Amino acid sequence: MAPSRIAQTALYQEVAERLRLRIFAHEILPGTRIDEQALTADYGISRTPLREALKVLAAEGLVTLVPRRGCFVTEISEQDLDEIFPLMALLEGRCAFEATRRAKAADIADIEAIHQQLEEFAANRQIERFFEANQAFHYRVQAISGNRWLKQVVQDLRKVLKLTRLFSLSAEGRLIQSLTEHRALLAAIKSGDAGLAQTVMHDHILAGRQAVARTHATDES
Repeated sequence: MAPSRIAQTALYQEVAERLRLRIFAHEILPGTRIDEQALTADYGISRTPLREALKVLAAEGLVTLVPRRGCFVTEISEQDLDEIFPLMALLEGRCAFEATRRAKAADIADIEAIHQQLEEFAANRQIERFFEANQAFHYRVQAISGNRWLKQVVQDLRKVLKLTRLFSLSAEGRLIQSLTEHRALLAAIKSGDAGLAQTVMHDHILAGRQAVARTHATDES
């Protein structure tokens, strides 16, 4: 039997990535109905790759497919946040534990470099750039942990949390609080104290949940 040809990246994967980025950027807001007709016209594609892309995003929790109504960008409720953040705290705490035990000098240098960016962005009140550097910091810790299963679950949950993008950092005092927590985490990793790193990361994630709650309470008042 002749070997089959390896196909190029499927069109629906590219469509999914474009939509994912637009959702993360809040160009398509939570609760918004996905206009399939407009998107097929904009992208110059048929309905088939678009619908396959939407299935991918639905599996990631970023959109919700409603029978006979269409597809909507997922809205994250307070209950969702109360359920997701404790899981994130446990999982990312474990990442920090394993990363601390495995970290080499080069790994610590990478984390320190990212942390320096956090310091600079916080000093200049560059919340958007702080957010991106914060993501990079967490991703690096996950990578150093060396646990691909743990990393995959964490990143899937983080995709969903991006639907609440920047809200926690917008809370009064949260930017500096987050920076202080990162300093403590970096210190724990550098000292090789895996248990402390786990605790600091766990508490850091839960503090983010509290900040989101404060932001929502302010918006509603």
